Amino acid sequence: MAPTRRCYNPVAFTPAPVTIVCALVYLALLIPLLVIHHVVPAAPKTNPHGLDLQEAWNDLQHLTRHYHPYNSRANDEVHGWLLERIHTITASAPPSDSGPRPKVLVFEDNQTNLTFSSTGVAAKSITGVYFESTNIVVYIQGTEDDQTQWWESPDGKPSGKGGVLVNAHYDSVSTGYGATDNGVGVVTTLQLLKYFTTPGNYPRKGLVLLFNNGEEDFLNGAYAYSQHPMSKFTHTFLNLEGAGAGGRAILFRSTDTEVTRFYGKSPHPFGTVLASDAFKLKVIRSETDFSVFDRVFGMRGLDVAFMEPRSRYHTDQDDARHTSLDSVWHMLSAALKTTEGLVSYTGDAFDGDSGSDGKMHNGVGTLGVWFDLFGTAFAVFQLNTLFGNSVALLVVAPLLLIATCVALYAVDKMYIFSMHAATPAANIEVPLDGLRGLFRFPLILAVPPALTIGLAFLLMKVNPFIIYSSPYAVWSMMLATCVFSAWFVSCVADFARPSAMHRLYGFSWIFVIMWVLLVISTVYQRQHGIASSYFIMFYFAGITLATWVSYMELFLLPTMQEYVRQQTGLVEPHGTSDEQILAPSADEVSSNRNGRPNFDPEDVEDEEPTESTSLLRGQNRTTFANYADARGSVDDNDSANNEDIPHPGDPRLEQRWSSSLPSFTWILQFIFVAPFTIILLTQLGLFLTSATYQIGADGGSQLIVYLGLAVLSVLLILPTFPFIHRLTYHIPTFLVFVLVGTLVYNLVAFPFSHSNRLKVAFVQEVDLATGQNHASLVGVEPYIHDIVRSIPSTMGKKISCTSEGYGGRTKCSWEGLKPRVVEAKPEEWVSYTISKAQDGKHARFQISGNNTRACKLLFDSPISNFSIPGSATDDRIPHTGPHGVSEIRLWSRNWENTWTVDVEWAKDNTTREGKVMCIWSDDNDLRVIPALDEIRNFAPAWTAITKLRDGLVEASYPFKL
Repeated sequence: MAPTRRCYNPVAFTPAPVTIVCALVYLALLIPLLVIHHVVPAAPKTNPHGLDLQEAWNDLQHLTRHYHPYNSRANDEVHGWLLERIHTITASAPPSDSGPRPKVLVFEDNQTNLTFSSTGVAAKSITGVYFESTNIVVYIQGTEDDQTQWWESPDGKPSGKGGVLVNAHYDSVSTGYGATDNGVGVVTTLQLLKYFTTPGNYPRKGLVLLFNNGEEDFLNGAYAYSQHPMSKFTHTFLNLEGAGAGGRAILFRSTDTEVTRFYGKSPHPFGTVLASDAFKLKVIRSETDFSVFDRVFGMRGLDVAFMEPRSRYHTDQDDARHTSLDSVWHMLSAALKTTEGLVSYTGDAFDGDSGSDGKMHNGVGTLGVWFDLFGTAFAVFQLNTLFGNSVALLVVAPLLLIATCVALYAVDKMYIFSMHAATPAANIEVPLDGLRGLFRFPLILAVPPALTIGLAFLLMKVNPFIIYSSPYAVWSMMLATCVFSAWFVSCVADFARPSAMHRLYGFSWIFVIMWVLLVISTVYQRQHGIASSYFIMFYFAGITLATWVSYMELFLLPTMQEYVRQQTGLVEPHGTSDEQILAPSADEVSSNRNGRPNFDPEDVEDEEPTESTSLLRGQNRTTFANYADARGSVDDNDSANNEDIPHPGDPRLEQRWSSSLPSFTWILQFIFVAPFTIILLTQLGLFLTSATYQIGADGGSQLIVYLGLAVLSVLLILPTFPFIHRLTYHIPTFLVFVLVGTLVYNLVAFPFSHSNRLKVAFVQEVDLATGQNHASLVGVEPYIHDIVRSIPSTMGKKISCTSEGYGGRTKCSWEGLKPRVVEAKPEEWVSYTISKAQDGKHARFQISGNNTRACKLLFDSPISNFSIPGSATDDRIPHTGPHGVSEIRLWSRNWENTWTVDVEWAKDNTTREGKVMCIWSDDNDLRVIPALDEIRNFAPAWTAITKLRDGLVEASYPFKL
């Protein structure tokens, strides 16, 4: 017999095509997503019309020369410099040839004094705040604005459409230069002023630029804006912030779908609704001015902020050196497009008065879902749309599969779940083994998650902070574990019991799992407004299509009756249509008319193996050697007998009836499931990593981060589970080496580095009554002890450490070097008087601090109410709660101010105890806080110093009434 040659199918369900396609698709998507996440788009070489990028960079360098917290002399310099820059930009605006230039008004808010609470909600004990504003408000009048000077009247209100607010705070923390928190936001706002005063760019709706002061300590400047006349005018807002120290600026939060669409027009949109949900669920505990504009003012807007690296956030590495002009451009381009869209909007969706309930009475927005695609496109749709589609999928998808199964049963092609088939006329059963492969997938779906989750607990036990500096080593370890374990278990199952139903049953199991997850996510969408589960809907839709394709393949098989007749020799497989099929006689069963050998069911299909089954029996069994012949052809020099060598996908390796199944449909299934799922999950994984991988330094649980990465790793690889047994050994073998290498590294490597320093918080507390002086560092165990022991002044001194009240961190204190924040004796740093009323329920405190403009009152038992004479209050911002106030923070725009505070207790005739305290936050002079200078000089290089509270030095007197 002459040798034959089989045609090679490049998309057949054989090892080479499966391996190549899977590897290429994952690499082609993962690599760009990683690059986009970490590489900032380049700034243009030439200035766009109305902007000057070099000017913006020069402004950033000037702004970040010193630490400039609210309670510092450097902050006053920044305030004066900002006013000068605003007037310079306004005065240098080019003249207009087509009409009058827009009116630009600059308000230096040195009048607002506001008393409010730090949270505005009832808690066990809230913090009261008295704040004196030094905000700068710039109003660019729109061409459609009310042209009257309505703001000059105390009760004046604007008519017409509302305006747009762009906000950026200009103060920094006491331990950071504030390049991205929030210098880039400030210079971006300055450039918006330049742009919208350039001819051709004049705004249709009025634009208010708020340079607010005091954000770093309880969002004080944003609260103070509530008392400014322009707060009645602005209905939408864009808040520019920084919670990292460079990279891309992301869309952190949004109030609704409608306003988010304007951000979507940015040239490089970046972000996902995951961040917004993290704030809702209190996973991210910090706050920005967004919460004030949203909850207090009832405005609708966006929160755009830098997110990473967190290890530089609020440290001395938040400087111009560690950011770039590209980062400035990324925020500026997003802010420009968003603001341009808002000020040009002609509809009335954002108009209406905001009420005390924090909701717009007219044009209430709808919660939205958003995510970017490769940093160039932006998907935005309503949460109601996500919910409706999720419910529809939950109902339609199972019905589709059930209907398909009913149709298969009706046409006698329901091979799945069928073990045998027989003809009605002859009492002969032919094995189908339709259940083969059904029960292997629970094991395949259980082992990879179990191993990756086990690694999460192992890291927590041995080296819990390794993710702080090496997140991708952790990612690589978990992905390698997932791929190899899934491949190994699948190959063992396929070697022992090859099945044509491997994909069908695999997708069916995944369908059930994703259906349950979609039910859970749909409930959270409806009840809690959680939108970041959007990926589950898309994931489930892809799985549904892939599963349906597997069921539809069965329609290409012969009917089970026809298959039985073919296998028993009762009819020719390709007989003519007019051939009469007669009931077989016993002799016909024994020897058919084509001269075939006597029929033996064991020649058709393997029976279910038992303990007595021969290991050598059955040419139908697959082996790893079979898979080596993936060429799909027989060499011309091979003998004719080589035609019987089974190749991957050969029906003799699986159920014989599967020979009619197409070999290319796996490509469709992979396309339905993998690409979009990879994009969405990788994006979510990268954002989750960036937002949480360094929360351990703040006392957060690293286990939650590791478990999140483990789950995402499994979900990312899950689309390949039905195909993974067809991978060649090369990729899994390589991943074994990756697994071993990363596992060893993750278990033994030191978790911190100069680029990813461990943040520890500093405070120095001075008891002015006793003279006791304690410097303290707050950080995580066990590293805080190593850091403290490296400080020379701790040698031979008692070090006291406690973990109580520090949220998973430890505070270690020792007798520190004496601060020189005041050129006077310590007992003169703070002065106060207390006048107690005769009813025993009221008292008046008068407090003053030397060389500071910030003091506090601390109460051991909460007070029921307090007031500052001459201060405004706002019904939208309660300053007390049902459980009282335990702390009052006092901020003045003037140095060495004297505050008068009237307090009230709910009960009389009880002992009142507490502290009168003033704080100092200026560390620009190296001789002022020598204890902090010493720590900076001698702490390990992998240590970063940040502030513990709003004051670096706290000096207090105790009081008792």
